[in-house]
Amino acid sequence: MLSTDQWATIRGLVDWLDQNNGRSDHELAMRTLKVTEEAGEVAAAYIGVHGQNPRKGRSHGWVDVQEELCDVIVTAAVALASISAEPQGVLDAKLTKIAARSAVAR
Repeated sequence: MLSTDQWATIRGLVDWLDQNNGRSDHELAMRTLKVTEEAGEVAAAYIGVHGQNPRKGRSHGWVDVQEELCDVIVTAAVALASISAEPQGVLDAKLTKIAARSAVAR
């Protein structure tokens, strides 16, 4: 779960995007689609860790995968905060549901 300070940073990123890109339906869609782009970068880094692209070989390390996963988390949080007045509550409620489904105590 993101901390209060992390959510403040996310809100700052949302404000920065709003100032630079506006807040149209198209812009909100782009913020949502950006999550998919970032997830693709995770996949590319993972492929690079294992050298699955013969042309590139082992082009990435586990730190690259970690950084790309963080990009997915931040990008998803920005998208969520762009469409929800209470993104922290939405995420917390979702984690509670997932924890209950998986028998993980919260």
